[in-house]
Amino acid sequence: MQSHDFFINLILSVIMIVGVYQFYFLTQRYTLVEVRTFHSRLDEKMPFWPSWSWIYSFLYYPAILYINWLVESPRDFTIIAFSYIVLLVMQMVCFCAFPVSTPEHWRSINTGSSWSERFLRFVQRFDAPSNCFPSMHVSVATLTALLALGSLGPWVFLFPLLIALSCTFTKQHYLADLPAGALLGWVAYQVYLLLI
Repeated sequence: MQSHDFFINLILSVIMIVGVYQFYFLTQRYTLVEVRTFHSRLDEKMPFWPSWSWIYSFLYYPAILYINWLVESPRDFTIIAFSYIVLLVMQMVCFCAFPVSTPEHWRSINTGSSWSERFLRFVQRFDAPSNCFPSMHVSVATLTALLALGSLGPWVFLFPLLIALSCTFTKQHYLADLPAGALLGWVAYQVYLLLI
């Protein structure tokens, strides 16, 4: 692929990421049914380790953008972009039809006393406790890993694993959100395989 195509794809990728979050925020405000909160002893026992907030945010976006280095043609980029859009649509349907929120007390344990806690509070100013099922972080990380598997090998699955751990240790998600997110990422990848 020529360098100007690469830079165009990179710019389009950033625009897509920013644009996707507008739909994400929209579904936080408008749901079809009442938002549910679950109570699970296992989830309550998971520790709060705010230092994982850096992985939750700063590993996530560069890894997604890395896919641009693996794109072989404009058509390949279009199909990859479409697979992310398919994933977005599936997530939005889940968020509107089955809205789930984390418990209020999960956010109150963040005292803001460290850099990590202050950064997590900053993230949470935009990221409401709703829209947690399925985990969009895990679904996007799974799709990204599957797209990179052929080039980078099985090590790519460390990415969704680290993202899943960060979702748990920052208390942004229930444990059940993680496999559900991975399943949606896998479904979006199957769409990519059908089209490619």
